Amino acid sequence: MSLLSIRPAVVDDSSTILKFITELAIYEKAEHEVLANEQTIKETIFAPSGHVNALICESNGTPIGMAIYFFNYSTWLAKPGLYLEDLYVTEAQRGQGAGKLLLKRLAQIALEQGCGRFEWSCLDWNTPARDFYHSIGAVAQTQWIGYRMAGNTLHQFAKDD
Repeated sequence: MSLLSIRPAVVDDSSTILKFITELAIYEKAEHEVLANEQTIKETIFAPSGHVNALICESNGTPIGMAIYFFNYSTWLAKPGLYLEDLYVTEAQRGQGAGKLLLKRLAQIALEQGCGRFEWSCLDWNTPARDFYHSIGAVAQTQWIGYRMAGNTLHQFAKDD
């Protein structure tokens, strides 16, 4: 039986985080979109004035998963919220409770920080993840449509008059 534990990520976890990000991107059929490298992870997640946080899940001391999150703000609640950017558990270790343990720790952090919400997004085709989220009581927010501006579009829009 494996002993699962959650701890805050440290800068020495940068290569492990990059490995997990890459594995997640492969699973999501978007490996070509990963621009992160070990140095950029160190400079962003572990920046002294950074706004991003990460947790590592270990099984018997070996990293098997991660959660990357940040705080946002709800104007309607006038409270901060916790936004989970990425949750990942290595394929061979799924089904042992690591994902649920990471989510529970994030929920605890949200409450400790006075958050009114704990939110995340999931690809519409990722049925195993969606089924899991529903099983723990999470509710899909189908009335909201996410929008994104990135790359050249972001640059062009920012400088257009």
